[in-house]
Amino acid sequence: MAGSDITLTSGVRTNLLSLQRAASQTADVNNRLATGKKVNSALDNPTNFFTAASLVSRSNDLSNLLDSMSNGIQTIQAADNGLSSITDTLESMQSTLRQARQDKSFETVSLDLSTFAARTSFTGTEALTLSGGQFGTGTDTIALTKTVGGTTTPASAATVTTGNFGSTLTFDDAGDELSFDIALNGASAPTTVTINSQTLTDAGIAGGTIDDVNELQTAVNQALTDAGVTGVTVGVSGSALTFTSSTTGAASEIDISNVTANDAGGADTLSNTSGIAAVSDTGSDATTTGGTIAAKSVDELVNDINNDTSLKGKIKASNDNGKLRIQNLSTQDLSIDGVTASGVIDASSTDAMTVDGNKVRADLATQFNDLRDQLDKYADDASFNGINLLRGDLLKLTFNETGTSTIDIQTENGESVDSNSLGIDSIQAADLDSDATIDAKLDVLGAALKEIRSVSSTFGSNLSVVENRQSFTKEMMNTLQTGADNLTLADSNEEGANLMALQTRSQLATTALSFAVQADQTVLRFLG
Repeated sequence: MAGSDITLTSGVRTNLLSLQRAASQTADVNNRLATGKKVNSALDNPTNFFTAASLVSRSNDLSNLLDSMSNGIQTIQAADNGLSSITDTLESMQSTLRQARQDKSFETVSLDLSTFAARTSFTGTEALTLSGGQFGTGTDTIALTKTVGGTTTPASAATVTTGNFGSTLTFDDAGDELSFDIALNGASAPTTVTINSQTLTDAGIAGGTIDDVNELQTAVNQALTDAGVTGVTVGVSGSALTFTSSTTGAASEIDISNVTANDAGGADTLSNTSGIAAVSDTGSDATTTGGTIAAKSVDELVNDINNDTSLKGKIKASNDNGKLRIQNLSTQDLSIDGVTASGVIDASSTDAMTVDGNKVRADLATQFNDLRDQLDKYADDASFNGINLLRGDLLKLTFNETGTSTIDIQTENGESVDSNSLGIDSIQAADLDSDATIDAKLDVLGAALKEIRSVSSTFGSNLSVVENRQSFTKEMMNTLQTGADNLTLADSNEEGANLMALQTRSQLATTALSFAVQADQTVLRFLG
């Protein structure tokens, strides 16, 4: 039988509808309490539902970006770990070089000169020959004899005298020039020196003419300055010029050639080049004539060795109780010819004496190279999730869901941070022979440390930006989620009270329905 075929009284139907509404509302309240939300679908509240969904969606997008930021922070921290280790390694390399510089444990040998000094005759060519050590494949000698008495002629400088000045030289046309080539002290190529009207103006010679040898001297000095020629003095001897080298000895040399006059006008006296002519000369070493040849004393040898510029810094000499002590200032073995295996100077023995190199400095060179290799390994291993900032990789982080806020993190110009980019080369033991070379390498390490600190500062600034943005994103996500919750979450206290009220109402509706049904039952009394 269909429900529509049943006839209910008005009172029963009213109470039944009230009971049904209470049941429906109770079901809604139970749903809110169960889900914790007062808006569970667009049917509950379209505006709140879609607004909250948009806020939650943006929060989820930011959550995905937050993961990327977290990985980015770890990548920067991995690079920072590498930079910290590289810094420690550079400081260790500095310590290694400083230790090498402080170490003076150079090997020595003491040579007996007494037998040689006791000879009755000498040729004057007796010498010790040095090779190896800081001399490398070359050699140098230490003269063992001297000339006593006689006449000594000091070393002379190369001096040339040019032709006598004859007549006025006129520079009145554009292109008038007087030129010559000059080479000094064995220069591989001569320098061309040119005199023209501008030269005369610069030299303060009025009228564009050279009237005497003194004005020619002034003009030549100005032309030498203009050509960048140094190491020569121009003088006047009678009516001729003199050119004198500033160096003395056989290496002193002056060569003047290719004297050329260009008379552009063709009607003046520039073709007269008197006063300058092709000529050359060389100096001479100091010589001694007469006297006798004798052996040098130990003290004289010590003085000669320590004041010889070609030996200074390579070996060092001292008097060891009457013996000549030679110190090898190198990490490489030094060979001395002219000494017997027992250390007696005879000026003839070969391959008999070897002075060991500085083993401490040589070992420190190996240690330096090992540290350099570790520096590069730290740079290679400072990666996270496949990105290595110390190898020049680019880390790009996005800060908002639209992609309009980003940061690119990378070394300058994408360069790797390693020994090559820092200018740190591997070294040979011989590189630690000289304190000056060690100081130069310490300067390179100092510059490298500054570079590393600059990169660390840049990455530290980037890390601060990302960490601040991470905190901001977390706060923003919380704000978005709270906003969504405010639109959709139910008040559990309120819904609890509603449930109690509905339960009470349902009970009352049930009682009222019972009363209404009882009223209809009175008709049964008539049927009894």
